[in-house]
Amino acid sequence: MQNQIKKAIIPIAGLGVRFLPLSKSIPKELWPVIDIPMLQYVIEEAKVSGIEEIIFVTSLDKKIVLDYFKETPHIEKILKERKKDGILKTFREFQDSLKDISFSSVLQKKPLGDGHAVLQAAKLVGNEPCAVLFADDIVDSETPCLVQMSKVFKTCQKPVLSLYQLPQEKLYLYGIVKVEKIANRLFKIKKIIEKPSPEEAPSNLAIVGKYILTPEVFDYLKKTTPDKTGEIRLAGAFDRMVKDGKMIYGYEFEGRWLECGNKLDWLKTHLYLSLKHPQFGPELRKFLKSQGNL
Repeated sequence: MQNQIKKAIIPIAGLGVRFLPLSKSIPKELWPVIDIPMLQYVIEEAKVSGIEEIIFVTSLDKKIVLDYFKETPHIEKILKERKKDGILKTFREFQDSLKDISFSSVLQKKPLGDGHAVLQAAKLVGNEPCAVLFADDIVDSETPCLVQMSKVFKTCQKPVLSLYQLPQEKLYLYGIVKVEKIANRLFKIKKIIEKPSPEEAPSNLAIVGKYILTPEVFDYLKKTTPDKTGEIRLAGAFDRMVKDGKMIYGYEFEGRWLECGNKLDWLKTHLYLSLKHPQFGPELRKFLKSQGNL
């Protein structure tokens, strides 16, 4: 099995119900965080982590997301004619940043779970390991989260799940893992419990939407039965693998997990990163300070 992860699956077929009514017309993946869509943060993470091909799992009404990453020479021409040199420079930098990555897409006709979405990309991935990245999970870190995970994969050659410590009162919202510690930040996954009560939670480590999969995971996804909601879950396939004695690793990455899965979390992430931004941050801090106790 190859060491280098070259392909990444990004599921974007979800309905975005937590962002209604705006998500009826603007997919949540394109909602801005500072001045770029949340999805672009994930694409940039993939690129610096060595990913060469992005496979979008999309729905029929998400064409606008794919269009965002296509070249638009007519816009560049207009900016040039109007002598908008600063904006043109920024726009060209964005276009150039995509040149080393190829984009393809597969269709998920119905939203039948994250595992079902990933399974749609199996043929394009082929018999090689790949990353799975969800657009609403951003990690603010010195070393990109996927780079950290890739280092683990190069050593273990097994599936790797990204983990993050959460306070007790938030565990019921996430998939929580039972683990056996192997080394600093590295764990063997022993069980996954979806949205446990505080009493049921086996640890305070939640699964974040960043994974490295081996071809064997796709074999298990094909055999995974839908849960009580009718969806095929990645967690279900991982749990089955663990029960069969397969090794799955969890890595507690260094960095801060910034969620964008609902309106409040998106607003918090937007605010946090905006205040850190070298261009906008100082002025925003001045503005907030001028508002007194706002």
